[in-house]
Amino acid sequence: MDARLEANRANWNDRVAVHANSQFYDVAGWLRDAPGPASRELEALGNPAGLSLVHLQCHFGMDTLRWARVGATVTGVDFSPAAIDEATELASRAGLAEHATFVCANLYDAPQALAGQRYDVVYVSLGSLCWLPEVTGWGDVVAQLTAPGGRVYVHDVHPFTASLDDEGERVHYSYFEEPDRPIVVDSDQTYTGDVGLAATRTYEWNHSLSEIVTSLTRHGLVIDALDEHDWTVFAQFPWLEERSPGRFSISEGHPRVPLSFTLLAHARP
Repeated sequence: MDARLEANRANWNDRVAVHANSQFYDVAGWLRDAPGPASRELEALGNPAGLSLVHLQCHFGMDTLRWARVGATVTGVDFSPAAIDEATELASRAGLAEHATFVCANLYDAPQALAGQRYDVVYVSLGSLCWLPEVTGWGDVVAQLTAPGGRVYVHDVHPFTASLDDEGERVHYSYFEEPDRPIVVDSDQTYTGDVGLAATRTYEWNHSLSEIVTSLTRHGLVIDALDEHDWTVFAQFPWLEERSPGRFSISEGHPRVPLSFTLLAHARP
């Protein structure tokens, strides 16, 4: 594996225990309340009962298992062994082990790790693409995993706002993909607000919207919808307001800019 991805994996291995015990993820509340997928996802994909779904870069499986709760047979893939172990345990604690499988693999090796299996839905949740040096190979993986007639759902940070500084005031990073010029971060803190990571260095990359779309169409997938949103699911910038639980929007008076995007695609039958 690329040495930069090895560093990222070490960091994510450290994050698992921190995240699983954080107020941000609130595993106890998640087990108690047993939430399904977000309503916007169900509106986009419809009833998933009886469908197979693969979640790429699934972390420790909380979003993956939401789909199992509404009838999908789910597979989560992540490059962190610690995350896969935690996800497997979480599935058991939630009573969903019969409907969920978790596989440890680097994203680019997922088709081989999954033995060529194809899925009705390929699902990519927010905070995934920035950990990949390039998206052409990602698009190839997504296409290989999508069954004929199957669908692809991607919701992620918009690359425009990903190019801004931490205050969201000026362009600080490249909007376009630069595999050999990653964003290097040194921090013992994670986005949950908790500190104590031993593996502190990470590498991230931005990818333009056109690069993301083209990575899928180049490998035969058909784009059905591409929506840019003026909201996201975390406090990315100081000028965002949490107007409903888990939904951060632009403060009144601030220019509207895209914060996240949703992409829907399908494979030809």
